[in-house]
Amino acid sequence: MATAPDPSAMHVQRFSVPFEYPVVFTDGVLDPSNGTLAWALDQSGAGRAPRALFVADDGLAACWPTLADDVAAYAAAHDIEVDAPLRLVPGGEAAKRDTSTVDAVLEWIAQARLDRHAYVVALGGGAMLDAVGYAAALAHRGVRLIRIPTTVLAQNDAGVGVKNGINAFGSKNFLGTFVPPHAVLNDIRWIGTLPDRDRVAGVAEAIKVGLIRDRSFFEWLESSASALGSGEPGATATMIRRCAELHLQHIASSGDPFERGSARPLDYGHWSAHKLELLSGHTLRHGEAVSIGMLLDAQYAVLEGFLSSAAFDRVRSLLVGVGLPIWHDALDRPEQVLCGLEEFREHLGGELTITLLRDLGRGVEVHAIDTDRMRESIGRLRALRIAS
Repeated sequence: MATAPDPSAMHVQRFSVPFEYPVVFTDGVLDPSNGTLAWALDQSGAGRAPRALFVADDGLAACWPTLADDVAAYAAAHDIEVDAPLRLVPGGEAAKRDTSTVDAVLEWIAQARLDRHAYVVALGGGAMLDAVGYAAALAHRGVRLIRIPTTVLAQNDAGVGVKNGINAFGSKNFLGTFVPPHAVLNDIRWIGTLPDRDRVAGVAEAIKVGLIRDRSFFEWLESSASALGSGEPGATATMIRRCAELHLQHIASSGDPFERGSARPLDYGHWSAHKLELLSGHTLRHGEAVSIGMLLDAQYAVLEGFLSSAAFDRVRSLLVGVGLPIWHDALDRPEQVLCGLEEFREHLGGELTITLLRDLGRGVEVHAIDTDRMRESIGRLRALRIAS
């Protein structure tokens, strides 16, 4: 057993830093009459007009042709100093596949001579926000970041939290930081720009948080499945807001906002989802992979005696009802999929910790997975796919 040092030879440094940031739900964030973004940029205390670098997802720019002009008009209307035209980076997993996006944003920050009282304003989906946020966290050990998520997945989950990162060395999010944003501005108008597939994929994270945190929300999702699948604006806005609130409540109340421990309940279904994304060559959207991963773990929970077959059927029906997949042919490589367990443990550190379902709205953590039973679970999903 290790011997503690003499207390007289040791000073224990202890301090705490309170974190606070607003998540605002708005409509038309770049409309000059909407002061939300200007308000968020007016918090630097620098005694001067705010300085900002605007970086957007190229997919967003393609479907919103006036985006650069809208940014310029908003900046002019609110006396925001923009040091360069709107910069574009790749959207989707291409944004974080290597260091190129991060390198580009760091170069733009340096060229603009932004300091810690300046802002990077990132408009895009979750993967793009991850990469741009990582760059902002690195520059000067932290330039202020304002996220404007433009996808369902980013608005209800990825964009409202405290994580940034990119993939490296064959692992998802191997490089990254825990740095809260300065503000998150959720604008429902962006959702109308999404292809149906991307919009539906984002619903998976709402189902996830309902399954592990809030049965009543899960039941509302069940009753709203058709509306969510078709993109009905009212249902979509309600789903995004409630999911984001539950995500934020977990960060605030879990006692582990920067994930120092081994548990990550908000990553229910993710151990296999991360592996499936990789095995599919990233043809699977993140939310689609999470859908499959959640059902796989729900099936395993049934075999373990944790979850009833009736509850499993409700999970499956909801996923199918909103238009999410419950199978991908990458599952036909079970040994490679199962490698995701150890990769997930390595990413967490410490012992393997997987969240399973005890019931709808109630999760339980386990520290071991019976791989034979997980193979059987994959086989049962295959049989469901064939039957359907």
